[in-house]
Amino acid sequence: MKKIALVSFLLLIAVYMHAQWSPDNGDGTYKNPIIHADYSDPDVIRVGDDYWMVASSFTCMPGIPLLHSHDLVNWKIVNHIYDRLPLQKYDHPVHGQGSWAPSIRHHEGMFYVYFCTPHDGLFVARATDPLGKWDLKHIVDVEKWEDPCPFWDEDGQAYLVHSIHRGGPAIIHKMSWDGLQLLDNGKVVYHDIEVNPILEGLKMTKRNGWYYIFAPAGGVAHGWQTVLRSKNIYGPYEPRKVLEAGNGINGPHQGGLVETQTGEWWFIHFQSKGIYGRITHLQPARWTKDNWIVIGEDPDGDGIGAPVLTYRKPNVGKTYPACTPQTSDEFNTGQLGLQWQWQAHENPDWFSLYARSGHIRLFAEPCPSEQGNLYFAGNLLLQKLPAPVFTATTYVETRFTDAGERAGAIVMGNAYTYIALIRGEQGNRISVISGRNDRLAVIPEELATVETESEKAWFRIHIHNDKECSYSYSTDGVHFKELGSRYPIINGTWIGAKVGIFCSSPNIVRGKGYADFDYFRLEKQ
Repeated sequence: MKKIALVSFLLLIAVYMHAQWSPDNGDGTYKNPIIHADYSDPDVIRVGDDYWMVASSFTCMPGIPLLHSHDLVNWKIVNHIYDRLPLQKYDHPVHGQGSWAPSIRHHEGMFYVYFCTPHDGLFVARATDPLGKWDLKHIVDVEKWEDPCPFWDEDGQAYLVHSIHRGGPAIIHKMSWDGLQLLDNGKVVYHDIEVNPILEGLKMTKRNGWYYIFAPAGGVAHGWQTVLRSKNIYGPYEPRKVLEAGNGINGPHQGGLVETQTGEWWFIHFQSKGIYGRITHLQPARWTKDNWIVIGEDPDGDGIGAPVLTYRKPNVGKTYPACTPQTSDEFNTGQLGLQWQWQAHENPDWFSLYARSGHIRLFAEPCPSEQGNLYFAGNLLLQKLPAPVFTATTYVETRFTDAGERAGAIVMGNAYTYIALIRGEQGNRISVISGRNDRLAVIPEELATVETESEKAWFRIHIHNDKECSYSYSTDGVHFKELGSRYPIINGTWIGAKVGIFCSSPNIVRGKGYADFDYFRLEKQ
């Protein structure tokens, strides 16, 4: 179908921008969260005038999004740290595994990103150009390490700090100067399950002769940010709680500390928010005369901060335009937008961006196991929920060959619903279907349906602010009808829910069917 004219396109882009959460108030202040999307376990560094942030991606591929900002408030996705992991098991969904809590550092002209997977061990990716290809190395094959962070000391020694699955203790290893090899078995430097249970997300730095380990504690939903400090890298470490819940923000912790060009200090962290995942906040920070840090606002003066909701923007020496991470995609560029991820390693048999200009073609990939339960399908093209309330619209034309082939729009988590155009034995139908991660009740259920002679459809996902979604469809692109009712949105394993598109078949033998999607657009609801 014809693409919209340039003027209309620009107007639509303006609408899409406002469909997202916009943190920049435009008056020199910002509001939290700075990203209302699931960029969990963030870490951040500054190199010159550029700020770089990474976040967990678990089994979503490509993995570990790299975001860029000039002012710590306005962010864009600019790369991923890896396309795939060097393990065949990730050719299929392995929910809850993959990369956990990465750290990013810059040392002697080299960018480093360290992360662990729960069952595969320690990895490092390196690049001299963060926008280029990263070199990925599997350092240690070990179970249940998590949240590693490198540290290069002034005396020429390098270290790696990490914790253990489910939190704590803090362990430090000596590491080779190039960051590619551990040199010992490590030493426990802090462990106190009474004061700081579930210690994780470790980040190490040094200032004024003090070694600091930033470490969230208390768990994702209700935890706090702890800082450990010592004059000796191996301890003993003195703990202090520096940020806790407040102003309606639960569990503010796990993130990265960064200094601006003008000498200001800021802390980026997450807040667990159910179906939206772990959304990203920015807090002011300051060092006290006795070399402790205070994060957020501290009206009581006790050194324990609370999250700010609105604050002046960081002073980075210049003013930069507002922007937000990418969401809508017209499929015009010959490349997938960086907002998209699959549920497993990307397979070139799943899609084409060249078969039809201005479209993405998704092929009807068989999902015969579990009676077509898409929880077990890798070929779902998904992105994060970018705002509390929004609508996503897509247009699809199908060329199906076998009964059961389907294509549509989906809200995905450990339970999911979707709306799809489905080929039947005698004709087509548009249906809303649900499924879930439950091997005792795995057959997806058809919740609502309407017969149609059309091979094309417009689908809309409506995300409501009550943790529910609904669906509507059109066969002319103008008049939309609701189908079904409202359905609960369920988050995934360690991640928020996602939205996106798919083409699938419950058949064992792959047919020749496919679906061409013209666009995926987000707008205000």
